[in-house]
Amino acid sequence: MMVGAVLEATAGCALIANPDLFAQLLIGASLAAGGVVVGRVGGFALLSFGLACWPSKDVAPQVTLALFTYNLLVALYVVFLGVVGGFAGYLLWPVCALHALLALMLARPAYEQLIKGSSGSPSPA
Repeated sequence: MMVGAVLEATAGCALIANPDLFAQLLIGASLAAGGVVVGRVGGFALLSFGLACWPSKDVAPQVTLALFTYNLLVALYVVFLGVVGGFAGYLLWPVCALHALLALMLARPAYEQLIKGSSGSPSPA
C-alpha cells in the first residue's frame, strides 16, 4: 500500500508540475494546451488518490480494491498504448511493468477483502 500511495502521489506532483514533460517521457508525444490543463487535473486526482491510499493502522477494504483496480487498468491500458496505439516514450514499458507488479502485489489482498466482505454479516439497508 505504501509503495502504491507514494508512486501515485509522486506521479500526481509530476503531472501538476509539468504535464507536457510527463507525456513526452511516458508516451513520446507532446500535449496541446487543452492536454496540459487536463493533465494537471489528472495530477490533482493522482495526488489525492495517493493521499487517500496512504496506509494507516486500519486500511479500509475499499482502498485496497481501488488501488488494485487502478494499477490493473493502467497496466492494461499502457500495454494497449504501446502495442496498438503506437506510442513509445522512454517510460512507457517501465511504467507498464511497475503498474503490473503493483497489481500483482495487491491482487491477493484485494481478493481477500472481497471474500471477507461478501462472507461477513449483511450490510444494513
